[in-house]
Order: sequence, then structure tokens, then C-alpha cells
Amino acid sequence: MKFSILSVFPEFFGVLDLSLVGKARERGIIELESADLRDWTEDVHRTVDDTPAGGGAGMVMKPDVWKKAIDDVVGPAPAGARVVLAIPTPSGMPLTQATLEDLAGADQIVIACGRYEGIDSRVAEYYRGTLEVREYSLGDYVLNGGEVAAVALVEGVSRLLPGMVGNPQSLVEESHGAAGLLEYPVYTRPVDFEGLEIPPVLMSGNHGAVARWRRDRALEKTAARRPDMVAALDAAALDKKDRRMLAELGWLVGKESAHPVPMRIGTATPAQFAALAAETFPDACPSYLSDEAIAEFIDGNLSEAAFAQLAADPQAWLLALWAGEELIGYSLVLQPVADAVVHEDEGAPVDFVAQGGERHGGMAYLSKFYLTRSWRGSGAAAALMDATLASASAQAQGENPYIWLGTNAKNKRAIQAYKKFGFEIAGKRTFIVGGQPNDDYVLARALNLA
Repeated sequence: MKFSILSVFPEFFGVLDLSLVGKARERGIIELESADLRDWTEDVHRTVDDTPAGGGAGMVMKPDVWKKAIDDVVGPAPAGARVVLAIPTPSGMPLTQATLEDLAGADQIVIACGRYEGIDSRVAEYYRGTLEVREYSLGDYVLNGGEVAAVALVEGVSRLLPGMVGNPQSLVEESHGAAGLLEYPVYTRPVDFEGLEIPPVLMSGNHGAVARWRRDRALEKTAARRPDMVAALDAAALDKKDRRMLAELGWLVGKESAHPVPMRIGTATPAQFAALAAETFPDACPSYLSDEAIAEFIDGNLSEAAFAQLAADPQAWLLALWAGEELIGYSLVLQPVADAVVHEDEGAPVDFVAQGGERHGGMAYLSKFYLTRSWRGSGAAAALMDATLASASAQAQGENPYIWLGTNAKNKRAIQAYKKFGFEIAGKRTFIVGGQPNDDYVLARALNLA
């Protein structure tokens, strides 16, 4: 790999003799030259700039001088050689790790460091016919010239070359590496620094636990600082634990998702609730219930009019779960007045004592809790349940209020899920769906459980 840097301040690049880049030059991994653009001028003042065409402030660097310089440093390139002309400019494309990885495959990179108001635009236009031109930017800010950006490019590309970095695995784990995440926090001795200790898991010797901790922290940091990177993650490369962690951080990955999408818990229109209810309710019904009975229940209890009535009821709390722009789940909690029991006559476990201790306060009713099939296993159910219980707890009265629900006795998937959410089986009841009896398990829990 050969780097050829053209600048009016070639001495700036003495910094590249330091550290790994300097060692790479000594070992012949890279060839690095910097030259003074003024060496290609022909007037006594060594002029490299002129006033802007059309008027305006500042000066623009002359295209004819740049052509002479670029042609000389490129020379007769070998057949098939990949030569890149890199031009740092605030108006260029952002310099990313993916760009650096691509440029690491070049044979020669010529970096044209502009100054003043920049290089005449015709230079880039002219060389696009013969060289690979990359106009790039370090970020949304302006520097005095392209020298700092040139150093960044040389460092970023050269460290990817074989033999440059001692442990190639570090290139995978670092920020913006192959994992597509910001790097996890790093620590070293002393264990206790000014009262701040190294996380115990890193001292445990459990390599699997360490790897998981680092992965979770990388996901956490990336979600907080670079949500655009989370949105670009390949869903196929995320395991179950990744997806669970992302759900805790507000991102969901469905069964058909190509990338994570942001999660939002809020509200929806009665029509939206009704459409989702009609889609999800049949999934919770046992096989012995007829289609007619299910349809009758939906028409009578899950219609747009029914949800409009619920939305107007001060004791009814509807929550909608969104994945991006898609409504994927909802819950409905009916709140008691004071220490009353909601639907006591419909099988509420009035005398049940949960692990959280004897009930002192009201008993809310989790009337509905549904999620579309394609988002099951994404962590969405846990996020919706957390929000549902938090909402119910905030509205409850008493020292130890409860919440209860009923679900079909044959729906083992739902029963197991509710148990994971802290509910306990408290009894049975018969629930009528479209005129047909339906055997339910009744489950309950204290609202103040962690």
C-alpha cells in the first residue's frame, strides 16, 4: 500500500512517523510520501490559489497545479492497479469504517489536502475518468485544511492491512468493527480506582459470562449514542439474548424483520385496536370453539364501537405497543374504585394470597393482553407487560393491591408466559365465548412485586 499526500504543509505529516504507522513504514507494510504542492508551480511566488469565479470570499486552489502534482505522484500505474484519489472536504461523504475497509484494498491512495475555500471542483471531475475519486468528510464541521483528515485516513486504512495490528481479533471487537456496534467499556488494574471498581463479571474467569456482558454493554452504548447503527444491524446476526437486550433498550426484532425497529408504547385509535383484536383474539381460542362463536365474541366485545367506549371509560386503561409504524400488541386493564374487586362475579380470586403477601387494596383486572404472532419471542411481550403493570400500579390504591386475569386452560403458551411475569394460578372459572363455555385458569399477582 502506497500513500501519497499532497499539501502546502508537507511537514505536518511528520506525526505519521510515530507509533504503528511509523513501524509499518520501517517494516515495509506501507510506503508513505508527502510532498509540497508548491513544487509544481512555475511562478516566482509559487502560487497555488486564485480568486473564486463569480466572486465571493476566500481563495480557491488552482486545478492546473493540482493536475501536475497528481499526475507526477501517480505516474504510469501498473496495469490493474487500483489508484484512489482521496479529497478531504466538508461536503464529502462521511468517512466510515466500511469505507476504510474498502480502501484497504487499494494499491495507492493519493490524498489531496485542500486549503482556503477548497480545490477547484474540476479536479475531482477530471480524474473521475481515470482514477477512483473519493471526496470524504470527517464530520459536520470545518477545519482549516485537509491535513488532519489525511492523517485520519492513513491511520484508519493502514491499521487494517495484514501485519499492522498484532491481534487481528481487536479489529472485530472495536467500535464500528464487523459487529456493527460501538465498543464495550474496557478496564484494567487497579481493581478499585477512586471508589470505582471493575465490574465483578470481568474478574470472574467465566469467559462466556464476560462475552455476554461485553455484548450487552456494546448494545447498550450503541442504542444510547448511535441509534442509527442499531437500526442498521442485521437481524440474522442477532441471537435470542441480543434480541432480549435490545427489547429492554427499546428496539424490537420480529420474526420477519431485516433490522431492529424502535419500540413505542402509547395509544391507538378505536379502529386500530379493533383491527388488531380481530387478528389476535382467535390465536388465544381453543380448537373446540367454533369460528361462529369467535366471530360473535369479536363483534360484541372487540368492535370499534366497543373500543371507543373503553377509551372513554376513566376506569379502563388501554396501551398500544408499536414496532416502528406497525401496531403489534395491546393491553387493557380495568381499574377498581378504591379497594373494590373488578368483575368479582366473573371468577376473580378474591381470597387468593399471592407471594407478594395478603391483598390490602383493590384488585384490577387484566382484561386483554395480545401480541401478533410475528413479534412473539422478540421481547415485546415483556415490554408491554412491564408498561401494563406499571400503569396499573400507578392507578391502584391500598398498601398491596392485586391484579388478576383469566386465560384458556388449554393455552399452555399463555399460561407459562403469565407465570414468567409473576402471575400465579389462583383457580378456575367458566368463561362464555359466543355462547359456548370456555374453561379458564384464573391467575393473579400482587402489583408491588419487583
